Amino acid sequence: MDEMQLYNTYIHKIKTGLQEICLPEEPHNLYEPIHYMLSMKGKHVRPLLTFLAAELFGKEELDDVLPASLAIECFHNFTLIHDDIMDNASLRRGKLPVYKKWNTNIAILSGDVLMVKAYEQLSKCAPAYIPSLLRVFNKIAIEVCEGQQWDMDFEKERSISEESYLQMIRLKTSVLLGGALQMGAILANATDKDVLRINGFGINLGLAFQLQDDILDTYGEKTVLGKRIGGDIVENKKTILLVKLLECISQPDSQKLEYFMTKERDEENKIQQVKNLFAKYNIYEKAVSLKNRFTEIALTELDEIRVPETRKQPLKQIVNNLLNRKS
Repeated sequence: MDEMQLYNTYIHKIKTGLQEICLPEEPHNLYEPIHYMLSMKGKHVRPLLTFLAAELFGKEELDDVLPASLAIECFHNFTLIHDDIMDNASLRRGKLPVYKKWNTNIAILSGDVLMVKAYEQLSKCAPAYIPSLLRVFNKIAIEVCEGQQWDMDFEKERSISEESYLQMIRLKTSVLLGGALQMGAILANATDKDVLRINGFGINLGLAFQLQDDILDTYGEKTVLGKRIGGDIVENKKTILLVKLLECISQPDSQKLEYFMTKERDEENKIQQVKNLFAKYNIYEKAVSLKNRFTEIALTELDEIRVPETRKQPLKQIVNNLLNRKS
C-alpha cells in the first residue's frame, strides 16, 4: 500500500470513528457545537501520527490504535474551541468558531465535554496500556495549557527572547504531536528509548510546523489559508517573525514599529508597513532557516530509530506535506 492509500485508510478510520462517538441529541446547544467542530474540514494530522507511529513499530492490529487516536483528536478540538475564545478568533478552518456561532458560555461547556470524551476514548484502549497512555496524555494536557498561558502572558510583553518563544510553542503545539506519536509507539510495544526518539521527532516537527504557521499568516494566500493574511500583525502577536525583527531592528525603525503596532488604525497599512520592516531585515529568510533547522533535527531523530526504512517513509512524507504546505 502506497503512502496516499495508507493515509486515506487511516483518515477514513478517524473520520468514521469521530462520527460514531456517542453524542446525545439533547441538550441541543451542548452537543450540536461538538458535531459542528468535529465535522469541520481538517487534516487530522495528530490522530494520523498515532496510527503511523504504531505502524512504524510493527503494530498489526491497527484497529486497537483507533481509541487513542480519537482521544488525541477530541483533545485537540477541545483546545481549539477554548483557544478561539481566548484569542478572539474570527475564523476557524474558514468557518465561524463555536463561540461566535453560538456564544462563549456554550463554547466553554461544549469544549469541556470534548475533553471528557477524550478520556472516554482512552478508556477503550487495551487495559494493559492505559496507565502508560494516561501518563503521556495527562502530561500533554497540562503542558498545552502551560503553553497557552505563556502565549497570553507574552501579549503583555514588549519583546520576548527566541528561546522563550520556542519554549512556548513547544508546549502549546509540539507536545501534542510528540505525544500522539508516543501513544502509537506505546501501543506497538516500542522500547522506552524508541518512545523517547519518536517523541523527539514529533517535538521538533511541531516546532517547525508552528514556525511554518507563523510564516504563512504573513506570507500565505488568503484563498488557500482560509483566514485573513496578516492577522498576527494586526493583533500584535508575538510570532517568530516579530521576535526575530526585535532582535536586530535599529532604534529609528524600532520607533516606527512601535507606532505601527500601537497607533496605526488603518489595518491594511499596518500590515504592509510591518512587512516592509520584515523585508528590510530579511526576517522571512531567518524564519525559514530556523524552520529548516528543526526539520533537520526531527529527521535525524527518525533516522536513529532502528526499523526498516520503508516503515519510515509515511512519516517522512508527512514532514514534507506539513512543512511545504500553503495552508
